[in-house]
Amino acid sequence: MINESATGAVTAKPIRVLHCPTLTGGNSPQLARSERMLGLASWAVAFEQNYINYDCDEILWRADDCIVAREFKRWKLLYRALSSFDVVHFNCGLSILPNRVDAQPGPTSRLRGILRHLYRLYGRLFSLKDLPLLKRAGKAIFVTYQGSDARQMDYCRRHFEISFADEVPPGTYSAASDARKREDIGVFERYADGIFALNPDLLHVLPARAQFMPYASVDPARWRPPDYRPGARACPLVVHAPTRHGVKGTRFLLDAVNRLKSEGMDFEFVLVEKMSRAEARRIYERADLLVDQLLAGWYGAVAVEAMALGRPVVCYLRQDDLRFLDPGMRSDLPIINATPGTLCDTLRDLLGKRRHTLAEAGARSRNYVEKWHDPDTLAARMKNCYVAALSRTSRVTRN
Repeated sequence: MINESATGAVTAKPIRVLHCPTLTGGNSPQLARSERMLGLASWAVAFEQNYINYDCDEILWRADDCIVAREFKRWKLLYRALSSFDVVHFNCGLSILPNRVDAQPGPTSRLRGILRHLYRLYGRLFSLKDLPLLKRAGKAIFVTYQGSDARQMDYCRRHFEISFADEVPPGTYSAASDARKREDIGVFERYADGIFALNPDLLHVLPARAQFMPYASVDPARWRPPDYRPGARACPLVVHAPTRHGVKGTRFLLDAVNRLKSEGMDFEFVLVEKMSRAEARRIYERADLLVDQLLAGWYGAVAVEAMALGRPVVCYLRQDDLRFLDPGMRSDLPIINATPGTLCDTLRDLLGKRRHTLAEAGARSRNYVEKWHDPDTLAARMKNCYVAALSRTSRVTRN
């Protein structure tokens, strides 16, 4: 951005970037920090903090805020986006205004039921209506999809041999939610200058111009491998960190762990749940191996954290999805691929005769994160996208 001062001197004004509205996986807060290192005036805002306790520039809602206070702050954030930023980078397929699924039905009193119904109507009325407002105000708009915000279970059932479509509780996904996602993606397709996906399988259902973007959630300089090298302990430690068991395929891992234990294999297993990021990190640093997602076809932010610490990762990689990756990233992948059906044999091998390979796999994992998940490199890529989008917006405004 270029400004002219009162003296006539031309000065550069940093591009003002708003990241919002969630801190899922810690991706947007870290991206904002790295963008600031490149000279952008980036700021990450999340409506709510969660138990993981990611660092974020600003948490909008207090725990004791009533619904009226929350909605006032929501609209105030939209005003800030319109008045104080050049770029708005949304994540999780959400915008600032309420989404149609924000209010969930459930057993409640008559009055509360009426209020929930009214809130759902409110969400339906205003969902994504801020996108045309921002576009008319000359803002560049970007959106990053992160997983189930775009995944459609009807597509998964038709096209994927392995998925979590039938592993989640009934009602979690439905024909209605699939249709809503397609409609919302269509709105972002109309208004967004750039569309990104942190998981390659999402590109099957996103617009053709959408791009794969690796997780930028971990700063390798702040996540360094500890002195302990995987495979060095007599009794190895295997960890798994599910936020939702069905999505991660946790039951398949628990079955494999029980089977190996019954065979007499000596190892420790820790299920990392409901812990802050700092608490979980201390466990990952002691781990010999992390088992991540077994159904989604790609790894999550937890795997990036483990790899940054030099921990090898077992995960299911859907081979057809890898075509969306940079060829170099595809060839460098250090992930140990396993399906629910092969997991037990894979763990038996890694914890037994191939335990000596874990240290080398961990080292390759660390190198992979430094090369492909470096948030500074990814922020530079995003900066180029912002500059190009604002240049286009400026030409349209002048014309």
